[in-house]
Amino acid sequence: MKKCTIIGKTNVGKTLFLINFAGYLGLKFLDISLCDDKKILKKYKLSINQAIYELVNDQTHKTRCLQSIIVDVPMGKGKKKLQLIDTVGLIDGIHSNIEIRKAISHTLTIVRVSDIILHIVDAASAGRDELPSSMGEVDYQLAQFAQLKRGYAILANKMDLPDAKEGLDKIKSEFSGNLIIPISALHKKGFKEVRTFVAHNI
Repeated sequence: MKKCTIIGKTNVGKTLFLINFAGYLGLKFLDISLCDDKKILKKYKLSINQAIYELVNDQTHKTRCLQSIIVDVPMGKGKKKLQLIDTVGLIDGIHSNIEIRKAISHTLTIVRVSDIILHIVDAASAGRDELPSSMGEVDYQLAQFAQLKRGYAILANKMDLPDAKEGLDKIKSEFSGNLIIPISALHKKGFKEVRTFVAHNI
């Protein structure tokens, strides 16, 4: 089964994208596996609404370890299974919390072995530099590494917010040559294009 890893800075909307994209693909309940880069640590089941309530908020580094689910992606007349992996938010520099540093290390390890990488950037804050979710050096490093893989796309998230159009222009300018898909993880906009991209790469 192929791996699709969702990466990006903290608070860009990775977990909400994972949950709502899984719902878009037809899941009503999520069988979530919490894991590091080698083994599953814990499994639990949540409805889509429960998952949003329990796993999504504005706190930085709400996600403290890798979270994965299995989804069926429509392929012509059939479907293919795909492991969708939500990761710990990356930061510019080194985090002071050792638990988060370890989780970031697990994230970078899983990125290396992923078949598809969905790099989420917060379009609404792309033109600013004072927020944890603002575009930063780590985004450029991720793009430089991940674009070597065929299955790499940048998802410009939060297109429902003010300043997002201006931010999208900046993302297109900074990451020209990469596939950039504008989305709203909250309102499930752009998901058809993401599904098409994922299907082409599994």
